[in-house]
Formats: sequence, C-alpha cells, structure tokens
Amino acid sequence: MRQISAAFSVALLALFACALTACSPKYNWREAHGEKIQFTVLLPAKPASFTRQIDLDGLPVSMTMTAAEIDGVTFAVGAAELADAAQTPKALEAMRVALINNIGGAPVPATIPGKPAGDRTVDVVAAGTAGGRPVRLMARLLARDKRIYQVLIVGPEKSIEAEHAETFFTSFAPS
Repeated sequence: MRQISAAFSVALLALFACALTACSPKYNWREAHGEKIQFTVLLPAKPASFTRQIDLDGLPVSMTMTAAEIDGVTFAVGAAELADAAQTPKALEAMRVALINNIGGAPVPATIPGKPAGDRTVDVVAAGTAGGRPVRLMARLLARDKRIYQVLIVGPEKSIEAEHAETFFTSFAPS
C-alpha cells in the first residue's frame, strides 16, 4: 500500500506543480464538481483532475482527484466508489493511514471546520514533511453508501489560513 500511496502522492504533486503555473497567486474561489462521482466544492483557483487506480489496504479503487494549489497550499477532493458499502470503514482507515504516512506525519489535536457531510466521517489533522519542508495536513474522510471522499488541505502551516480552510471544508457537498 505504501508504494501505491507514494506513487499517488508523486503524481498528485506533479499535478499541483502543473496547476500552479496556471494559477494566480490570489484566492479566486470557484465552484468545482466531481466528474465520475458527483460532489460540489469551492476551490481557490482553477482545478485540475486526474484518475488513478489505488489500493486501499487490499481494496482496489479508481480514485479521481480534483485539486487546486495556491501559494504552496493544496486543496483537493478525492472520490471513489467501492464495490460494497460494507467496505467503507476499512477504506476510510486505509486513507487515513496513507495520508499521514505520505507526509511522514503524526496526528495533532485540532478540528476541521464545518459539519460532516457523509454517513461515516473521519477527521485527520497531522503535522509532517513534504519535499523536506514542514507541512500540515487537514482532511475530512467520509463515506456515503459505497462512495468515499477525501477532502483535504496540505501545505505549510503558516500558509493555511483558518478562513480559507472554513470556506473549503464547509463548501463540500457530496451528491
């Protein structure tokens, strides 16, 4: 799982690097929608999307990531559909572990803005490193029937403003 998660992280970082070149340094909130699995979210810049096959601790899924980066902070929503709704607890736990491992991080006490929008929700806040720099990860992992979502912000802690985190997390609505 770690190899797939690491490969997914590298691909995600490459996507964000490409998106950065097309973004303005100012927050320009716009509504974005999921392609294959429907959701609505506000992103601070023009989003980019890609789909990749991942393994969630033995559960293979095709996850689509829709993301935007601004000033070194990435705002992203991943969405996938499982074969069976009974797999959601295992999938959410696998996503939680992979996200923390991807930044070599550890959980920190903090809360995610907004109310959970799914049947099952796991909130994760962690501190770690990416690219040799300290980062903070804020993620809400949730399930609605067979659909799973990861709604996350990752970047330098000083660059993640509470107002922007609230706008992003409270705007997310799965369909």
